[in-house]
Amino acid sequence: MPSFDTVLEADLVEVRNAVDNTSKEINTRFDFKGSSAAIELKDKEITLFGDADFQLQQVEDILRNKLTKRGVDVRFLEVEKSQKIGGDKVKQLVRVRNGIDATLSKQIQKHIKDSKIKVQASIQGDSVRISGAKRDDLQAAMALIRKEITDMPLSFNNFRD
Repeated sequence: MPSFDTVLEADLVEVRNAVDNTSKEINTRFDFKGSSAAIELKDKEITLFGDADFQLQQVEDILRNKLTKRGVDVRFLEVEKSQKIGGDKVKQLVRVRNGIDATLSKQIQKHIKDSKIKVQASIQGDSVRISGAKRDDLQAAMALIRKEITDMPLSFNNFRD
């Protein structure tokens, strides 16, 4: 039976490269000289450091620009509120989303069921497997998911015939 997996996975190699390029630009830019502006990546969490919220916003803009140039969708980023960390320094945590959470997978499953396309959706950990009898039905399901879920950069892999 033909099937495919709907997944939410960022290219972490490109994310690391974008963070490295952002760090290089921060170190060379004149408006960041003598400030505590910095960026670091640990696992799937990017931490932005700066002297003020305005500076954090500038670092975030540079990061988004570098990610876009490297072909990484910025919808993978989950930006939290900035926090004070002693003195006049602030930091901000940016998580890179990886894996479909339970609410989104249930939402995908509901859209598939309501569409009356002859396919089945099953939740498989952090992905959703769609299976059906015909390849055309699976392609219709892909189009439906792309149309309905626009706030997440979902991709499809593991297509089996």
